Amino acid sequence: MFALGITWVLDALEVTIVGTIGSRLTEADTLYFSASQVGAIASFYIAGAVIGAIVFAYFTDKLGRKKLFLITLGWYTIFTVVNAFAWNFWSFAIFRFLAANGIGGEYAAINSAIDELIPAKRRGQVDLSINSSWWIGTMLASALSLLLLDERLFPADLGWRLCFGLGAAIALAVLLVRRSLPESPRWLMTHGRTVQAERIVKQIEEEVERNKGPLPPATGTVVTVDTERRVDYVEVTTTMIRRYPSRTLLGLSLMVTQAFLYNAIFFTEALVLTVFFKVPSASVGLYIFPLAVGNLLGPGILGRLFDTVGRKPMIALTYILSGALLVITGLFFVNGLLTAVTATACWVVIFFFASAGASSAYLTASEVFPMEIRANAIAYIFAFGTLVGGALAPYIFGLLIQTHAARNVFFGYLVGSFLMVLGGLTELLSGVDSERKSLEQVAAPLTALEVGR
Repeated sequence: MFALGITWVLDALEVTIVGTIGSRLTEADTLYFSASQVGAIASFYIAGAVIGAIVFAYFTDKLGRKKLFLITLGWYTIFTVVNAFAWNFWSFAIFRFLAANGIGGEYAAINSAIDELIPAKRRGQVDLSINSSWWIGTMLASALSLLLLDERLFPADLGWRLCFGLGAAIALAVLLVRRSLPESPRWLMTHGRTVQAERIVKQIEEEVERNKGPLPPATGTVVTVDTERRVDYVEVTTTMIRRYPSRTLLGLSLMVTQAFLYNAIFFTEALVLTVFFKVPSASVGLYIFPLAVGNLLGPGILGRLFDTVGRKPMIALTYILSGALLVITGLFFVNGLLTAVTATACWVVIFFFASAGASSAYLTASEVFPMEIRANAIAYIFAFGTLVGGALAPYIFGLLIQTHAARNVFFGYLVGSFLMVLGGLTELLSGVDSERKSLEQVAAPLTALEVGR
């Protein structure tokens, strides 16, 4: 869980670092970005993650989960270090784009590995918990920013550059840890490597027997697969569109709506605090930290309910409730009833629920499609959903904030609220009851010759 979940920690470090240093980068003695350029940087990052997800996902399904989550992490490490040496807007944007390629590739490889290695009865809780580890990275970056953006300790144009070093250092350490992780036995078996798959499963079983005693009789779905058959790009697309159209639409809806909400608000939170509440740029991390705590607690507390109460009611509830709460917060904001502290408190409550919903979008995309196209399905849904819902959102909100008019920002909040409610309603209409079921019960492998009990 640690080795896989670190992806989200690193992504959060990247996003939060730029979020917290966004105001610093607009100052004359640094890179002197405009508010819209700060928003554009976030859009470059998201676009890079999208392209990385699509490219690396192909190789994740073709070459294996383990090989790719080592390659993508190495790629990220290199360009995160380079990002610290940016000298203007375009160099900063390009380096952010390239670092994000690795993070996007991680999404497909990691979520595939998580679902294929976690028992069915815990899959929802574990998946949400790992995905919510994003906010651990947020807290680390927030705390780091308070130190490195303190001009009493570091010059203004040096502190923000040092922020990127933390992500690179963690990534290097995790590369060593990940080498010990097993490849997905499911992937190995469908690629004809049954001896290796059996060896991995046997090692797991022997460890459980040492700790828990004899294993119970095997139960579940028995699947016979054609280990010689391979699935190409064309079949990935046709399977998603023709065989599982409602699941594809569901995944896209959940991803688009949560991406707009998160990328619009979180990427520009520092600007809202500094422009409307006059918070000093060096103190932004103090307000981001409690927001991260709320986002971390949501999936941790609610996650088990996704496996017991069920996917459909819990996903719909978290989406609709967070959308409704954002409308209320927006009304307080536009009427001047909030301070920096109370606005942060409102965001904490909103994202307590929204975080569980957002994590469930990745869970849905990774568990409702056949194993052979899992990584590609995650990548396609993430790519489309994030491009539509996320890549433009930070730039648009940056423009709205740049007007210094609260009513314009409130309009953006209304759009985000509407989309979250729409995502929740889509889940009610076409959600999949995949809780406590094996992946093969949720979606039979494309290479299956026979599926029985």
